[in-house]
Amino acid sequence: MQNMPVKYNFEYDEKLKVCFIGAGGHSYRNIYPTFQYAPVELVAICDVNGERAETYARQFGAKSAYTDHKEMLEKEKPDAVFIVTAYHPDGRVQAMDIALDALHAGAHVWMEKPTAASAEEVKQLMRTSKERNRFVMTGLKKVFFPAVAKAKEIMSSPEFGTPSSIYVRYPQNIPEFPHRSDLTRMTGFLDHIYHPASIIHFLMGKIGRMSYLREPFNGGTVTNIQFLSGAVGTLHMTAGSSVASPLERLEVIGSGCNVVVDNGVKVTYYRKSALPPYGRAASYIVDDQTAPLHWEPEYSLGQLYNKNIFYLGYVPEVLHFCESVLAGSPPQKGTLEDSLEIMKLFEAYRNTPEGAAAVINEKGE
Repeated sequence: MQNMPVKYNFEYDEKLKVCFIGAGGHSYRNIYPTFQYAPVELVAICDVNGERAETYARQFGAKSAYTDHKEMLEKEKPDAVFIVTAYHPDGRVQAMDIALDALHAGAHVWMEKPTAASAEEVKQLMRTSKERNRFVMTGLKKVFFPAVAKAKEIMSSPEFGTPSSIYVRYPQNIPEFPHRSDLTRMTGFLDHIYHPASIIHFLMGKIGRMSYLREPFNGGTVTNIQFLSGAVGTLHMTAGSSVASPLERLEVIGSGCNVVVDNGVKVTYYRKSALPPYGRAASYIVDDQTAPLHWEPEYSLGQLYNKNIFYLGYVPEVLHFCESVLAGSPPQKGTLEDSLEIMKLFEAYRNTPEGAAAVINEKGE
């Protein structure tokens, strides 16, 4: 995907018959527009607000609009369903129940994060997905960022060595511990933990244990992580940082190498290099063969990569889902197994007091 020419929707010979459940602002800005570049035929849109469903159907070229998703599934019999909805009054994720309905109707499912509000609910989706022989993928857009994909490629190279530690910065708060039993108080955290957690899991694998400290002024945290691989990491949730500052930062350390992603788009690979003679070196310029490599967008040309739906991972994730369904092979990113690991981390924050250690996975799991 990184350097391959992108097809437009009308250039595909084979397309999926698709229904969409949800007509909100996020889907309007970021998900429906991806269909310009994906092998989909959007046949129907459903929303509890019938007027919005009809408006979106006209805007995005669907033939029908519904207010009842079960009626739509029965009448349209789609190959796949896209779900972008909100929360139940009790804090549970609406898309979880809708995804089960879609699976029982015989459709593959792409659903926006969060997948569910508990690990047990994700396991329920896993069981139903297997029983119905249909795929479920969650929109973990961060792992489809071109910058994060490049970091993964660099980390996987022999010269990088074994990834030994990771640092992720992300602006997010968490309620005080006594309030975390109330799921409605945790929806903001649930909604956003999927972003840094998906990057951490994608790059470093399963977490073995974690512990954290929380500051009382903004609700920010610093979390220490040990992975099953033996590597360690820090998740710094910077509640209270300026909204005018870059949102996030990622750094992974290898063996004499490190890769940094700033603000989700700027990648710098610091390659293995020899230290100049200490106390004698007159220049900081290293040899060209070992100098750092840097990538960032130019933001001037009318290229697809300058659209936020590309550099924020929306088109790549939708394409990955569609291509997986058409090929009859399970998605490799945004899987329910990925979501399960994120939910384990969410539940560790929800159930573990500040300063205590939580075991998330044991060796051999």
